[in-house]
Amino acid sequence: MEIKREEISQWFQSLQTKICDQVASEDEGATFQVDEWQHTAGGGGKSRVLLNGKVLEKAGVNYSAVEGDAPEGLLKTLEVNTEKDAAALTFFATGVSIVMHPSNPMVPIIHMNVRYFELSNGIYWFGGGIDLTPHIIDRQQAAWFHKELKKACDQHDLAYYAKFKTWADEYFYLPHRKETRGVGGIFFDRLSADGNKTKSDIFEFVKSIGECFAPIYTHLMHINKQRDFNDKHIAWQMLRRGRYVEFNLVWDRGTKFGLQTGGRTESILMSMPPTAQWKYDYQLTEDFEKETMELLQKGVDWSQI
Repeated sequence: MEIKREEISQWFQSLQTKICDQVASEDEGATFQVDEWQHTAGGGGKSRVLLNGKVLEKAGVNYSAVEGDAPEGLLKTLEVNTEKDAAALTFFATGVSIVMHPSNPMVPIIHMNVRYFELSNGIYWFGGGIDLTPHIIDRQQAAWFHKELKKACDQHDLAYYAKFKTWADEYFYLPHRKETRGVGGIFFDRLSADGNKTKSDIFEFVKSIGECFAPIYTHLMHINKQRDFNDKHIAWQMLRRGRYVEFNLVWDRGTKFGLQTGGRTESILMSMPPTAQWKYDYQLTEDFEKETMELLQKGVDWSQI
C-alpha cells in the first residue's frame, strides 16, 4: 500500500519534537517556546523557537502541514505543467525546517529542511537538505560533517552523496558574492518514485537525513561551545551572518515558496539571525578570515581535507 500524506506529516511532527528535546538538552536546559498557527487556506503548523540559550542565541524548528488552492505564481515557480486545469489544482505541503544561530562564533550555523509536496493531479515529490555554515571554518569538523552525511546517504544509494553534495554546492551559493554560504552539505529536490525506488524508499531516505541532524549538531555544539573567542571573532561572525541573510532573502526557494503560498511570515523569516552587520568594502585582515574565505567555494572534496 502506498504511503499516505498523513503518515508523512505525522512523522515530520515527531521529528520536530525529538530534535528540540536533544538540542535543548545540549544547550544545558534551554527551552523552546511553542507557537501553534493556522494557515489562511488550510492546515497549519507549530513553530518552536529557542532564544538566548547558553549556546544558541536563536534557534528555530518549524513543522508545517498546509494546503489550499495552488496559486498561479507558485505553479510557475515550481515549473509545473498544469495545462487547462491550473485553476482547479490544490496543493499539500508538509515538512520540518531548521536554522540555528549560536552565540559563540566557534559554533557553526546549521540548516536543515525535509519536506513533502503534492498536487491534486497526482504530482508529488520529496525534497530537503542539510548544510553547515561555520563562521570560521574548521577543516576537520567540516570533513567529519560530510562523512556523516555520506554515511546516511550510502544506506540508501551509493550515488546519492556525490550527486546531492554537488547539488548543495550549486544551491547554497551567492552568485553576487561568488562564494558558497558555508561548507555545503547535501541538497535534493523533486524525488519521486521511478523504476528503481518506490515512494516508501524515498521517504526512508528522507527519514535518515532527518534523524541524523540532532546527533551531528549536538556533537558540534558540544565540542565548540567552550572554545574561547574575542571581539575580532564576533565582528567576523556578524559579517558572516549578513551573508546568511543575503542568501535567504535573495536566493532561497523555501523563503519564496512560503511567501507565495500565504505562509506565516514569522515562521518563514525565523531563519534570520538575531543580529547581523554589513560593512562597506570590508577588507580581510585576520588569518582566520582569509582561511575561511579560501574554502567558500564549490567542489571542495572534504574527504581529502
